[in-house]
Amino acid sequence: MPELLKLCLFICPLIFLGGFVDSVAGGGGLITLPAYLMAGLPVHLAAGTNKVVNGSGSAIASVKYFRSGKIQLRPSLWAAAGALAGASFGARIAMHLSDRVLQGLMLVALPVVAVFLVVKKDFGKEPEARDHSRQYIVLVSLAIGLAVGCYDGIVGPGTGTLLIMAFTALLHMDMVTASGSAKVANVASNVASAVAFILGGQVMWSIVLPAAACSILGNYCGARYAIRGGGQRIRIMIFVVLGMMFVKMLADLIA
Repeated sequence: MPELLKLCLFICPLIFLGGFVDSVAGGGGLITLPAYLMAGLPVHLAAGTNKVVNGSGSAIASVKYFRSGKIQLRPSLWAAAGALAGASFGARIAMHLSDRVLQGLMLVALPVVAVFLVVKKDFGKEPEARDHSRQYIVLVSLAIGLAVGCYDGIVGPGTGTLLIMAFTALLHMDMVTASGSAKVANVASNVASAVAFILGGQVMWSIVLPAAACSILGNYCGARYAIRGGGQRIRIMIFVVLGMMFVKMLADLIA
């Protein structure tokens, strides 16, 4: 069996699963990025390929959420603008880091999410409706995009989860709308990061097409699951993502 076919058979099911998880609660990179690494791709090549593939899936999930009326356009677009700048900057930083440093950042960044969820036990419940000024929405959305976009460019996995948490905590969106709005900003950060990695020659183009197809299918199915199930399903999936994160960290510590 040709090596490329073996590679696709190993990676593609995990890309589908990662796309499904990512479109619901973010954190799909916790599945997709290790899949590329376990397949033997160097860290920077894995990160670049992951950005190109995940960007296509996130775009499809965004369309699904938009057609279902689960995206607030103004905060989403401002966060996307911030994410474009933040992710581009972050990706340039990532390409100058050693593989060892980049792997270390991937391992230690996301546990902060777990601490937040343990402390904020009501996270994920329908928030009390609040009227924010246009200026507040613009500034906060832009700041969210810049901060999380930079994180996405440098580290990656968990970006969608962080965006959902930020939209819920700071803009008081319900969980499903926060998930849909996060997809728009996530697409922007993926595009900016992908361009930086493409220009740096860090994309394995031979597997992009089949992997992107699986990512698109996974994201579409996941978005349907989230929209039909409401905020409770998203909250549950976030804890699943955190569980995967801790398993991965434990395995890395034991290895």
